[in-house]
Amino acid sequence: MVATEYYVALSAIIFAIGAVGVLTRRSAIMIFLSVELMLNAANLALVAFARQWAAAGAAVALSGQAAVFIILAIAAAEVAVGLGILVAIFRYRSSTDVDTLHEVRL
Repeated sequence: MVATEYYVALSAIIFAIGAVGVLTRRSAIMIFLSVELMLNAANLALVAFARQWAAAGAAVALSGQAAVFIILAIAAAEVAVGLGILVAIFRYRSSTDVDTLHEVRL
């Protein structure tokens, strides 16, 4: 059985990669992918802690996994709305470079 600390360490590494991606990328699509990576890192940590609580016999172990489903639903909504906005911006400006998008008006 793998210790929870390893899952949390992997989650922290994935979150850091996502944070670096958000801070260094110029393409809005790559920024969205980095945000998704950060959300999945948080999901991994929640599932790891829920597994640890279940192993300890806690009755609240499923609340961590329920939070994962809520985060997944929010991430799906964010992708749907965000990509819709990006497609509209790309049609108007032919670029998704966030440095050139200093205003959100279409």
